[in-house]
Order: sequence, then C-alpha cells, then structure tokens
Amino acid sequence: MALKKAMIIVLGSKQQTIDVLFNPNEYSLESGNNFSWKTIPGLQTPIAQFISGEATTLSMDLFFDSYEQGTDVRRHTAKVAKLLEVDKDLHAPPACRFVWGSLDFKGVVEKVTQKFTMFLDSGLPVRATLSVTFRALQSMKEQYQNIPRQSADRTKQKMLEQGDQLWMIAGEEYEEPGQWRAIAEANGIDNPRLVRTGRKLTIPRLE
Repeated sequence: MALKKAMIIVLGSKQQTIDVLFNPNEYSLESGNNFSWKTIPGLQTPIAQFISGEATTLSMDLFFDSYEQGTDVRRHTAKVAKLLEVDKDLHAPPACRFVWGSLDFKGVVEKVTQKFTMFLDSGLPVRATLSVTFRALQSMKEQYQNIPRQSADRTKQKMLEQGDQLWMIAGEEYEEPGQWRAIAEANGIDNPRLVRTGRKLTIPRLE
C-alpha cells in the first residue's frame, strides 16, 4: 500500500497546499463542554447548567529536516507559522484542513511552537520540530443540520452578533468565506471591521 502523505490545505482567499515533509508519529484530539455551576441555598453541591460545547482541537508535532539539501529549514516551517497571520481579504487567519489518510480536520491554526534542533557551522537551522494545534471550525449549518433554513439562493436577514465577522457569515451561508464582499456590497459596508454588533444585515442571493 502506497504511503499517504499528510498535507495542510489552506482555504483562504488564496487556496494552497502545504506538504508535510514527514508524517506525524501521533496526534491527539481533545473535546470538552462548558458548564455554569450555580450554588443553590440548602443544596450541598452546585447545580450544573450546560452552556455550550468546546471546539475540538487537533494537536501534533511535525518534523522538518533540510540537512541533506543544506538549506534553511525555516523555508518549510514558515509556511505553517504563517497560518497564524491575518488574511488581508478575510480580515482573520485563514481556515485550513489537515488531511492524512482517513483524517480530514477542518479548522484554524491556534498555536505553533517552533523548536530548532540542528544547525550548520554557519548557524543556519536545518532541523526543526513544530508543535501545532488546530481548532475545529463548524458553521451553523453544520451544527444545526436538522433545523430548516432558507437556501443560499434566497435573500434573507441576519442580526450581527458579538464576534461575528462577514467572512464567517459568508462561510455559513454560502460555504465560501471569500464571498463576504457580496454581503458588504449589499449593506453598503466599506470597512467590515467597523460593523457594529446588533446591526441587521441583508444576506443577498448569489447569482
């Protein structure tokens, strides 16, 4: 059976694929829930009230080695670290997918720790280990699959909630974050970073 190579597929405005030089030896998936613990007079223990689930995280160490080529290993590691930077079109770091065999994890890179472990006499780093954490992204459509919703070919209204970004709404409604401009144009928004919470937005149909 042919060896499956792991890769990171960037889903931002400029989609690209980052090849992982060596498959990870292991990875871990972590999930959790948030509860509010309310103290009630007369009861020995507090009452738990479910608030929400936490997004699943995927963590792993990725190994990079450019010793035989004699080149700077940061040419490879920088591509992963760059996923923490804000995409100028999305106004947020891009979403991505980590794909390896049966694992297909969609999320954002939440944390990258770079450890350089081997150097040439010149001080050029040629070996590194990156500890990478991805956090899952799920649209409202994915989370509420059983709730009937209007299709993306019909105009609808949406109230902007705390933390909402136009690219996130475009991802939920159109399954394409880069379509945020259609929402901005329909609502006369020049700077999407200055849209106030509580504003009612028109979500236009896509032609």
